[in-house]
Amino acid sequence: MRKLAEFWKKGKDRSGQCSLCAHRCNISNGSYSVCLVRYNDNGVLITTTYGKPVAVHVDPIEKKPLYHFLPGTNTFSVATAGCNFKCGFCQNWNISQDVSLMDQVVYFSAEKIAEKVFVSQCESVSYTYTEPTIFFEYAYDIARIVSEKGIKNIFVTNGYMTQEALDYIRKYLDAANIDLKAFSENFYHKHCKASLAPVLETIKRMKDNGIWIELTTLLIPGENDSDEELKKLTKFIASVDKAMPWHISRFSPSYNMMDKESTSLEVLEKAKKIGEKAGLKYVYVGNIEYDNNTYCPKCKAVLIKRKGFSSQNIGVKNNKCIKCNSEIDGVYK
Repeated sequence: MRKLAEFWKKGKDRSGQCSLCAHRCNISNGSYSVCLVRYNDNGVLITTTYGKPVAVHVDPIEKKPLYHFLPGTNTFSVATAGCNFKCGFCQNWNISQDVSLMDQVVYFSAEKIAEKVFVSQCESVSYTYTEPTIFFEYAYDIARIVSEKGIKNIFVTNGYMTQEALDYIRKYLDAANIDLKAFSENFYHKHCKASLAPVLETIKRMKDNGIWIELTTLLIPGENDSDEELKKLTKFIASVDKAMPWHISRFSPSYNMMDKESTSLEVLEKAKKIGEKAGLKYVYVGNIEYDNNTYCPKCKAVLIKRKGFSSQNIGVKNNKCIKCNSEIDGVYK
């Protein structure tokens, strides 16, 4: 189904400027945007992914990863093809970089997806695997329907959404995991064909809007794992909110980076120590077997026990540590 896109305005000679993400593509007639899923059809911008999910799954919420938002629950995951980044290290490149997949997908309305959500008894919907900003209209319609039943909505995102788009969906968006891929413009330009600054603005903007945020950084050997860069990155996180969980993720060779080695445990633990030294209260190590329990920042009691993607709340009640009564950051049942 070809659906009229939101967030665009007509330009000269039947061109159209998209304002959904920070690329703000100026799309000439008969051409596509950077994400390859917004098309200018004779001066009218069309979203080509609406109603065409390439992935629909039930996942543990810890897989997003979200550790402080409804831990121990399942989330209903939805994705369409395409992405507005071109990361050579993409873990989901087969659906993010190949939009031809849409030709094989049967149309599923937002209402039909919502019905599946209700049957699944999940407590949230995650727009994930690829970049949810580029299938904004579809995500928005699903989010609006499920929120009426008290179901939460989550964006697992690269953070390139414009303020206009965030303002529009804010009332339905409860949480986000944002990829803070590095802390240098050079990295973003070289590896993502994007820019760092808009991502930092989105993190601050979502925080100001009361959306629960967790951040993920995939550490790639020799690219974004230097002490200097990690100190700058964690200093930024701390300046926004020291209680914002930071997930350090282990890189494994993928897509166009098959020549890189996997991240060593030594580097992951170094990053964790840098984050803790910056004052971050909750730092986790992912994509490797590791102690990812949540501990009380004050008394060090175990609050959430984790093994793999499963978790058990043994120490948080009414957002407080049951041992020392300290406030524990997050959203809990």
